[in-house]
Amino acid sequence: MAVRDFSHLDEAGKARMVDVSAKQKVRRSARAAGAIFLSPATLQAIRQNLIEKGDVLATARIAGITAAKRTAELIPLCHNIAIDWLDVQFELHEELIEIRSTAVCTDKTGIEMEALTAVTVAALTIYDMCKAVDDGMRIGEIRLLEKTKKTSGDTGDA
Repeated sequence: MAVRDFSHLDEAGKARMVDVSAKQKVRRSARAAGAIFLSPATLQAIRQNLIEKGDVLATARIAGITAAKRTAELIPLCHNIAIDWLDVQFELHEELIEIRSTAVCTDKTGIEMEALTAVTVAALTIYDMCKAVDDGMRIGEIRLLEKTKKTSGDTGDA
């Protein structure tokens, strides 16, 4: 792959912010997912709201949303975009919590980094809140599920 194939590199191969000034604002969305693996006992404590630090999932949801709004401060070359909507959801399984986020914006660049940040920080928050009772937790499986962009003339996301 040539240097020109990477939008975040200049002609000399140095990191740069991508110039999106000529782009039009369009509706964009992204969905991301990840997981935190915990012991069954920890999951039961979360379900019964027995973790000393409080409501784990409510706190993780707010942390994920808050972090997504600060993505450009965390990732140096990421554009600061206005988030129109962001949601973080959890699905509890036998030995893991699946975390999913959906993010929407109307802007000149995508919102996938915000969706990924929401999932990551939600997982870290669960880890932080449960570390006193479960030292075997693992975070993983963080991935982008989908990104969409509505262009002029579209009747829906494409």
